[in-house]
Amino acid sequence: MSEQRQEFFPDGTPIGGWFYQTDVPSLKDLGKPYVITDYGVKDDGQIYTQALQDLIDRIASEGGGVLVVPAGTYYTGALFFKQGVHLYVEEGGTLKGSDDISDYPVCQTRIEGECCAYYPALINADGIDGLVICGQGTIDGNGLRAWKAFWKRREWNPDCTNKDEQRPRLVFLSNCTNVWIADLRLQNSPFWTNHIYQCKRVKFIGCRIFAPKAPVPAPSSDAIDIDVCTDVLVKNCYMEVNDDSVVLKGGKGPWADTQEGNDANERILVEDCRYGFCHSGLTCGSESVHNKNVLVRRIEVNDIMQLIHFKLRPDTPQHYEYITVENVKGNILGSFININPWTQFFDLKGRTDKPVSRVENITIRDCNCSCAYFFNVSKDEKQYTMSRFNLKNLQIRALAQVSEFSVVDDVKIENVHVEETNK
Repeated sequence: MSEQRQEFFPDGTPIGGWFYQTDVPSLKDLGKPYVITDYGVKDDGQIYTQALQDLIDRIASEGGGVLVVPAGTYYTGALFFKQGVHLYVEEGGTLKGSDDISDYPVCQTRIEGECCAYYPALINADGIDGLVICGQGTIDGNGLRAWKAFWKRREWNPDCTNKDEQRPRLVFLSNCTNVWIADLRLQNSPFWTNHIYQCKRVKFIGCRIFAPKAPVPAPSSDAIDIDVCTDVLVKNCYMEVNDDSVVLKGGKGPWADTQEGNDANERILVEDCRYGFCHSGLTCGSESVHNKNVLVRRIEVNDIMQLIHFKLRPDTPQHYEYITVENVKGNILGSFININPWTQFFDLKGRTDKPVSRVENITIRDCNCSCAYFFNVSKDEKQYTMSRFNLKNLQIRALAQVSEFSVVDDVKIENVHVEETNK
């Protein structure tokens, strides 16, 4: 076998060998199997939170192993995994979340750029090394009831926030290392689907992540939220959700860059993925402080709203740098790239000056896409600066370009063809 050719992140940092190790662990690799139906859990529509948590605790106390969900549908509330305990959902098996929020006990967690008391996810893990969540089955958030309640609340209070309607996420991992989430269908989350916080070396391999846009839209059902993490691989995944797909977070607020718990995302690789409908393929923000060395490549898109969205908050200091998007093909309903102020729930919290953000060293190359708008980028030097963009080998069919490239300082353009169409 020939050696892997050395590749690099956008600032020249080598892509380490860890990113190329993509063979998913098999069930036999995960230790002693504990099939949940052998321990009192039944496919009968009842909630088995306590029995499942007791089994997780037992596996941990007996030296570790794997919680196996066989064919059938099994209901539970929030589960908290421990060191040495893995999760495997077999083909035809579904681990399904309760739609009663009382099955998710309030706890300290991380949500929307802050650490606070809120609801846990269906699947939770903190401080675990080597966690594997995989199998050919499904983890289902059963979110319909929460979605309906959210939209009803919005009718009553159009300014309500995401947190005002109590709803859990599907998967939340914090302070974990060497994590695999692979091959599963992760669907119907009441809130964000996968949220990883302060984690290192996390792989999403071959996952199918879904939340509907109709008949009841799943609000804020992001596919993967990456929050203060380093070394993350998203590979061979299909994402179709009613919000953004891969989202880089890290904190928000006028002093977010100095507050404990907030920090950068670094060395993020998204490759060989397909996107159905979603609001954006790659989003920086809206709770984001510093994103560096992000590489998105070999992507197919079909009717996504935006390919790249950099949300720039006037109440938060943000730095987006060394981000490369390459080898993308397909159809975009809205903007190929959108860089504009983002003012949702704007709050300077007494700060008298607006923090200035930076977007720099952005490369977009080797793409062939149709879209409504190509370069939807606005200049606002009182809020942010943009510099050192490299646009190369782009074949774009668009209704309009929207803005001129000159809104960016030091932009290099090579072999960029934007054909304006009326379709």
